[in-house]
Amino acid sequence: LASFYDVNVDNIESVTADKEFSSMQTLPGPSGNDFTDFDKIKFTIKTKTGTEVSVQADRCGGTDSYAYVTDAEGNEIFRYYMPDEEDKAHVKELEAKYPTAMPYFFTQDPDYITVKERVAKHTVGGAPADGVATIGIAVDTLKVAEYLTPLLQE
Repeated sequence: LASFYDVNVDNIESVTADKEFSSMQTLPGPSGNDFTDFDKIKFTIKTKTGTEVSVQADRCGGTDSYAYVTDAEGNEIFRYYMPDEEDKAHVKELEAKYPTAMPYFFTQDPDYITVKERVAKHTVGGAPADGVATIGIAVDTLKVAEYLTPLLQE
């Protein structure tokens, strides 16, 4: 949201939660302490500059995910699936090689490699790590998350 839609706590005009889709659970963690978090969430943010972006996530819905973009009238103009067909073949190879690993590692494996390569090149040569969030973007993202959490828990 911060990288692609310029969402930050200073320019959020409104947040609308989809309470019918969203759900929170409280479960014990490894320490035995209870933790409360969303297992499903859907919300729309409107910024003061007029940008409107919606997020929908289901953390218990499997390892596949997708994103789509619509125009102002709601017509879909782009859709991206992960994993795509090439990634699915790679996932099968990794599942066979590492049968006890968590499945989400397999779908994210190519992205982890790309990020590590770009950050390593930056570390060695100093050139920007293209496509990798900066510390500033990371801080803005965490600020937005902290701002949204109490609003979406209401």
